[in-house]
Amino acid sequence: MRGGLLAGLVWLAGAVISYPVLSQPATPEGQTSGPVLNLVTEHYPPYNFVKPATGEVTGISTDKVLEIMRRSDTAYTVSAYPWSRALQMARSDPNTCIFSTTRTAERESRFKWIGPLIRKNIWTIFARADDSRRPTSLEQLKPYVIGAYRKAAVGDFLALKGFRSELANVDSDNPRKLLYERFDFWATGRLLGLAILKEQKLSDDIIPLFDFHQVEMYLACHVSMSQSKVNQLNRMLKAMEQDGTVAAIEARYR
Repeated sequence: MRGGLLAGLVWLAGAVISYPVLSQPATPEGQTSGPVLNLVTEHYPPYNFVKPATGEVTGISTDKVLEIMRRSDTAYTVSAYPWSRALQMARSDPNTCIFSTTRTAERESRFKWIGPLIRKNIWTIFARADDSRRPTSLEQLKPYVIGAYRKAAVGDFLALKGFRSELANVDSDNPRKLLYERFDFWATGRLLGLAILKEQKLSDDIIPLFDFHQVEMYLACHVSMSQSKVNQLNRMLKAMEQDGTVAAIEARYR
């Protein structure tokens, strides 16, 4: 068994995120009317993640979204859930938005879109460090089973291309599953994968092999949101790009 019992124990002893994690509601100064937006996300460092010590939701995308809320005088709450649950909430609950969301053809008509929040999210294939197989392209992965997670754009992308996959409820389960050979390779966002491995102290056991796709990520809101509100939020983001706020937020996480 590659990875051994020790790797499994390390995973079990690592940081565990309990869902849901709810931040304190925030009402910006000057907010006098309008519905509270329920912002939902997942643990997806460095873009959106939950601080274990405090339960605070933070990250590159989170900081941008909260600044958009502040500038637009929009009251909000922020909650972290498993991705499949957060996605369902944003589709079914009015006044709910989800981030950081890949904008795909399948999702296009199901949400109102603000962004992009992230212009370059790179997807990567990871492997066990002791695995002698070293594919260099997606085509070479056709014979294998690839690990991803439920309702995420990476898994949907691979399914559309005919790959066999095993889906976890949360991506942080996949390093352990890879080490125990539940599947052959792991597909995820490059920065997310590296962050999960660092959290679980598995950076020497699992390594990136190659990048295979690049996407943008957005704030996606329930279809009932008025177009005027969508336009306002997009204007706030554009202003943040122009005045250097977006660059300053990104610099904090380098």
